Amino acid sequence: MTAPLTPPPPPHQEPSHERDEASQHKQPQQQPKQPLQQQPSLQQGPDSRSWQFWPEPAGGSGFAPAYGQDGPGMKTELREAAVVTVVLALGGVLLGLLWWWLAPKVPLVGDIVDSRWVVYVKDSEGEQAAGVDGTFTLLALAFGAVSALGVFLVRRRGGVPLVVALTVGGVLGSVLAWRLGVWLGPAQDVIAHAKGVGKGVTFSAPLKLGAKGALLVWSVGALVVHLGLTGLFGPRDPEEVVAPPV
Repeated sequence: MTAPLTPPPPPHQEPSHERDEASQHKQPQQQPKQPLQQQPSLQQGPDSRSWQFWPEPAGGSGFAPAYGQDGPGMKTELREAAVVTVVLALGGVLLGLLWWWLAPKVPLVGDIVDSRWVVYVKDSEGEQAAGVDGTFTLLALAFGAVSALGVFLVRRRGGVPLVVALTVGGVLGSVLAWRLGVWLGPAQDVIAHAKGVGKGVTFSAPLKLGAKGALLVWSVGALVVHLGLTGLFGPRDPEEVVAPPV
């Protein structure tokens, strides 16, 4: 038998192995070159809007800490608080002197009834006793405002130790002023004082603080003024710099 003749390929077609070799040579020319994309830095992350740019410290690893020191240190703050407490306590001496000098006098009169000495207020409707407490309260409030202003000017950032110092120092200063004013005022033994000046002679009553709550006015005033000054004129935390969106 005679084998069938294989027809030759058409003129416009090439053999398969020649087409494969031609496609391998032409493939690099058919694919255009893609531009290289810049890789995101480590500080940008997958979403550049949620990362912050921090300056790289000298000799560091490229990452700066996101926090800083808010104060000079706990030891320094405690030392400053101790100084403030002592100064405010000693300021009570000045408060006591002013109270003794500015407080109104309460007039008393001694008399003999049934062979016994009695002492009574000369002006029963007078407001001198209330004026004594009011004078101490106003002076303590002024001392609290001045002490808070001085502490704020020395250290604007404030801190818990300074707040405690204002509270404790104000109470100690008030107590010292109270006892000093009483000691400098008229004698506490009114009967002996009446006998010394004579029957029917007017004399001043001992300096007395009727409203013991006035001992806290210095501390409360200092805390309120210091809080207001810190809120209005205290240092602000630096705003975080956020990278603009790409």
